[in-house]
Parts: sequence; C-alpha cells; structure tokens
Amino acid sequence: MAAPTNSASNPAAAFYAASPAARALGATLRLTDRLVPAWGTRGALRLFFTPLPWKLAARRPLPAPWQLTHWPFEGVPLASHRRADVPPGRPVVLLVHGWAGSAGQMRRLADRLVADGFDPVLLDLPAHGRSGGWRSTLPQFGRALFAATARLGPLHGVVAHSLGALAALHAAARGLPVQRLALIAPSAPPAQFLDWFAGSFGLPSGISARMRAQIELREEVNLGEYEPGWLGPRVMQPSLVLHDEADRVAPFSASRRLAKAMPSLRLASHAGLGHRRILDDTAVAEAVAAHLRMEGSA
Repeated sequence: MAAPTNSASNPAAAFYAASPAARALGATLRLTDRLVPAWGTRGALRLFFTPLPWKLAARRPLPAPWQLTHWPFEGVPLASHRRADVPPGRPVVLLVHGWAGSAGQMRRLADRLVADGFDPVLLDLPAHGRSGGWRSTLPQFGRALFAATARLGPLHGVVAHSLGALAALHAAARGLPVQRLALIAPSAPPAQFLDWFAGSFGLPSGISARMRAQIELREEVNLGEYEPGWLGPRVMQPSLVLHDEADRVAPFSASRRLAKAMPSLRLASHAGLGHRRILDDTAVAEAVAAHLRMEGSA
C-alpha cells in the first residue's frame, strides 16, 4: 500500500491529510478499499465531496451593510450577500469563493468594487458558508453560478477564487452570460486533483479512475471539459488570471496551461501571497477592478 504523500509534492495533502482525524479516515479508506473496492470508492467519494476542514464560523452572517438572501437550489438554500447601500443600476459582479471557503473571504475585494462603481454579489456555494448542505461537487458549483445568474440577470463580471475559478471558466464555456472574468489562483483540473487526493491518503492509484467514472456518471459531465485544451477555444470573454508562482495549493503551472490555451486570457503573477492571502492584497484588488473597468478586449 502506498504511503500518504506530503504537501510539498502533493497540494491536496494540505486539505486532506493535515490532521489526525483525516489520517484516521485515510487508514479506514485504505482498509475498506482493500476488502471491498466498491465500498472504498464510495467512501472516498463521500470524503472528496465534503469540504474540509469544516469551518462553522463561516456560517456567521456578514456585517452590515451586507444583507443575506437565500434561494432554493437543488434541495438546499443557496446564500447570497449584497450590500444594501449600493444604488440600483450599477454593473453586477458575482464573487465566488473556492473549495472549503466562504463568501466572507471575498468581502474585501467586493468592498473595493463598490468604491469603483460596481454592485458586487457574494455567493456561498452549496455546502459552504451560509448555504445549505454538507457535500458538493465542482459541476454543482457551475450549476450554482447559472442559478445565481438566473436571479441576478446577465453579469458584468465574475471574480472567482481557486475551485470557484475553475467552475466559472467551465460555466463561461457553457454559455454563462458574463462579460468579463477575473480568476484568482485557479485550481488544477479535477483529474489531476483526484490523483493528488488518492495520493494524500496513500490510496491505490486505480481508485482515482474509479472515482472519476462515478463522478462523470453522477454529474453527467466529462471531467475533460475542465482541462485547458477544452476550455481555451470556448471561453471568449476577456479574462484576467492573478496567481502567486509559489502557490502550494493551486500550482501556478495550471494557470500557465490556461494562458497557452486561451487567447482571451492575460496572466499576472503576484509573489509572496500564497493561495489565500492573495484575496486580501491591495494590488490584486486594484488589478481586478481595473480589469472590470476596461472596455473592449483584454
């Protein structure tokens, strides 16, 4: 049986193998998969679909003037946050967090966009923040973006982080009505992350292929659609990617691949910010606002 890999060689280890509880789950998964592979696949998927670590504090409401609204979505309430002091008629920008994140992580960026004349809306994705549920998937993230747009109308922009950025790209490729994209530290494609997930728990290499097959069957989407080669020719919106080259959670190489595949994309590196601090950086906020203010092509 393979040994669990560490975060230096496997970005998923930071999520899934950093605590005693997670390591205990990994040992259980390895034993289950050895005895009954179908059960091992099922258990691995349940863990893969569960945002970790659980951050119940993220379910606290945002301070005024932010107001919380819930919409029904796939059997759970989907939470959005909008400032009550923004005049109507401004361009609407949807801000989307990443896996195990919450709308609150995007608030500083959103407040900057208010100062630039936009109407930002923060979305808590399913099983995150103030939204309902305990498990979610990347394809469900994309469906949530379409559901939000159905409520909000065509969007001027989407600003998205990490796995939310990958969901935004796929939604744009599938026709999401949005004019511009600002993507911060986008995640690697799911096929690669499945391999990292299996490696972080020391699971056999074949389990990631079994998990992928089950995800594609359940979600009715080919995970190849999240690869740069599929997304590149289909995303026409002017797009900006901001990424720290030393990001240990979402490797910068994924953004390089996107930049090569997408003629509409401009890649900017920001050093020393990591995967999470980049959301609170003043220069990053200015770059996002400037990109959203631009007219014409990127």
